[in-house]
Amino acid sequence: MSSVKVECVVKESALIGEGPVWEESEQTLLFVDIAGQKIHRWSPATNQIQTVETGHMVGFAVPRSSGGYVAGVGRSIVAVDWSTQTMRSLVEVDEDKPNNRLNDGKVDPIGRLLAGTMGMEERPAVVQRQQGSLFSLTSDLTVTRHLSQVDISNGLDWSVDQRTFFYIDSLSLTVDAFDYDSNTGQLGNRRVVYHLQEGEGLPDGMTVDADGRLWVACYNGGRVINIDPATGVRLQTVSLPVMKTTSCCFGGPDYTDLYVTSASLGLNQSEHRQQPLAGATFKVTGLGVKGRPSNSFSG
Repeated sequence: MSSVKVECVVKESALIGEGPVWEESEQTLLFVDIAGQKIHRWSPATNQIQTVETGHMVGFAVPRSSGGYVAGVGRSIVAVDWSTQTMRSLVEVDEDKPNNRLNDGKVDPIGRLLAGTMGMEERPAVVQRQQGSLFSLTSDLTVTRHLSQVDISNGLDWSVDQRTFFYIDSLSLTVDAFDYDSNTGQLGNRRVVYHLQEGEGLPDGMTVDADGRLWVACYNGGRVINIDPATGVRLQTVSLPVMKTTSCCFGGPDYTDLYVTSASLGLNQSEHRQQPLAGATFKVTGLGVKGRPSNSFSG
């Protein structure tokens, strides 16, 4: 077994670092600072970071096959032109809930975007309950609501055979699975894959490796846990030097590096002193597994 190493790679502290996506074409890491209202793009080769300011809370940003990105800004899914640092709204969701905002989002293997919403946070992870939904957006910009009465719509990814959709509603403390029809985007047969244990924190962002196993960042748990969805067994725990671990993705030239984002918002002075790297982004190596390339939105 190779030895696992955790290294801080982006030291710039985010309020709520989230949604890391590895861009193969650029060999860069895309991620957002939700409360900082920024989309970041970091190059490991140069250690340079580029930023677009979004003007509102930004839940996710993902590559778009026609160029640029799509991002969840406020309640709008927007097209982002990186070269001009401009954004254009494509669609709006939850029009009847002005306090809601988009949170995590990810693109399925055929280019459909799935993204969820959540109610207003009184403070980190304390929200108006059951205000959120899970939506999909197809290439012709058709919006479909798949789930409602969600607390905090969060991590999402697909099995290797694309027939299972994994999903996290954080306050349920579970990682759930659905049957997934990639042709229609329909979800069915919801079941619990894993229930977080005391001390593991809240399940947040998630990625699936090339072997079909889940890697779940645990907010307030200071860890990423590796779960076998077939058995519901936790296989491994990766500890990080920050408590508010938020999300993760595999990247690097051969997808063996696990990048993990974190948050600093909500820490008191004493916690800040104990966790000077809170809000940084980390690289975990030596896990002995590979991830999969990210998908681009087809619209």
